[in-house]
Amino acid sequence: MKIEVVKVTQQQKSVLCNLMELYQYDLSEIEVKDVDASGLFGYRYLDYYWTEPERHSFLVKVDEKLAGFVLVNQHIYLHQDNHAMSIAEFFILRRYRSQGIGEQVATHIFNQFPGSWEVRQTALNLGAQAFWSKVISQYTNGVFNEVFLNDHRWHGPIKTFDNSDKLLT
Repeated sequence: MKIEVVKVTQQQKSVLCNLMELYQYDLSEIEVKDVDASGLFGYRYLDYYWTEPERHSFLVKVDEKLAGFVLVNQHIYLHQDNHAMSIAEFFILRRYRSQGIGEQVATHIFNQFPGSWEVRQTALNLGAQAFWSKVISQYTNGVFNEVFLNDHRWHGPIKTFDNSDKLLT
């Protein structure tokens, strides 16, 4: 199985937008969010991934077929370091879950951006909490912190770690 994580080009923006709808649909079981009058969830921050240099978007491919996406930015809540990175959104299509693909993709993304990290999960998304606990624990050999934030900015756990000592791959 060949897994690729590739930067999204401006020409692929509609592909990412389509995958975002599937992601939002999956989350609609957990989060209270409705579609708009056009039947779409939308994602108001998508355009910023082509206008703000601290935002990065990636498509995930498995054997050259679309399998998901990852959005990375520097929108953080706990770090004082303005250069800390955050997983903004992470999505693997159901067909490709529970095969180790998400773990490989997350590791690849972390290795691309050495430094401080925050990875948030909403309080009700227990699947994401279990996934990120496992992935980050393995990636950091258990050297990470977790804080449960409950304020106007965020409601749920935030895992933090530093991978400055990791090599770029």
